[in-house]
Amino acid sequence: MSWTTKNILMIISGGIAAYKSLELIRLLKNKGASVRCILTKGGSQFVTPLSVASLSGEKCYTDLWSLTDEAEMGHIRLGRKADLIVIAPASADIIAKIAHGMADDLATTTLLAADKPVMIAPAMNPCMWSNQATQYNINILKQRGIRILSPNSGDMACGETGEGRMQEAAELLSAIDDYFFADKPLKGRHALVTSGPTYEPIDPVRFIGNRSSGKQGHAIAEALQEAGADVTLITGPTALPDPLNVKTIHVETAIQMHDAAQVSLPADIAVCAAAVADYGVKAHTSKQKKKDGPLKIDLTENPDILHCLSTHMNRPAIVVGFAAETDNVIENARLKLAKKGCDMIVANAVGDADHPVFGEDATSVTWITNDGKYSDKALSKREVASILVQKILEKLTEKAKDQAA
Repeated sequence: MSWTTKNILMIISGGIAAYKSLELIRLLKNKGASVRCILTKGGSQFVTPLSVASLSGEKCYTDLWSLTDEAEMGHIRLGRKADLIVIAPASADIIAKIAHGMADDLATTTLLAADKPVMIAPAMNPCMWSNQATQYNINILKQRGIRILSPNSGDMACGETGEGRMQEAAELLSAIDDYFFADKPLKGRHALVTSGPTYEPIDPVRFIGNRSSGKQGHAIAEALQEAGADVTLITGPTALPDPLNVKTIHVETAIQMHDAAQVSLPADIAVCAAAVADYGVKAHTSKQKKKDGPLKIDLTENPDILHCLSTHMNRPAIVVGFAAETDNVIENARLKLAKKGCDMIVANAVGDADHPVFGEDATSVTWITNDGKYSDKALSKREVASILVQKILEKLTEKAKDQAA
């Protein structure tokens, strides 16, 4: 159930919508998929082989008669090595050629020799799309089991309006995701994730914050969404883009994060990965000027979001907390597990050159559960997110068995 095992062959045919294909390549690569591309002669009028190769990280194939390309991969192997072939955009021309078994270039020859599923995203003028010939060809492809991602309606590059716009890259990614992970284990579940830092204002200019980048929390939200969950991500200020297909709520303070978490219940799963400030500040309404002696700050205790979720009347079935510790990592994390009442603590050591953690793509985590078992391993934050999803699934299975007993 991992994108990293998926090999996708993308065929980019002629059409202004080819620029969306570049974004789709980027999105697929961000998921961890391997993407190889064939660029048709028409497609190369809109995007270049260099841009395609740069985004995919692979050679862009264009010529059926290239001895070098045939020696390295070959049109037959290009199709056979893919888990899915995606044609985006699919012009009226290439749709007609596929429907009638033509093989006069690399793209159509590869498709005719392929034994893998095909998904196409048509893009063309509205009259071309509604033309009887095109619809006849589309029906032929449907009968062969080819998945058609029907175009959207809207303004066209030609100046006309109607049905014919290729779906947006995010929509295509969602369709590919559904194809690969139709039987997602968390389908129908609601997951709540907190991420990033909180900023506690001192005055309109200054605040107290922390070093959290949000990378771990955002990766967890993405992993849960990929596993089929409907995810609500509550994030403090970060430089990260909102994860695709995830409801994202932006907050600044711990109280705002607490309130957003409360109104986001009920949830089946809660993962508190945010670095929430334990204390807020009685903020001044105007900027505090430099004076003799230290600036006086009155601190107020913030609500404990992890404890609130763990003891809530609508408590999620699984509640996971994070612990960033500088000393006695396992001991302090186990104490936190008992005090907060959650199901698992993911602990990591921070605060020295050997454990930078904040802002990094990798971390070293210790998994601590109520049964006393724990394990320590250095991983990328995306790997941590993937493993955490598996552990959550195991916990959900255990609880279901206990309830049935």
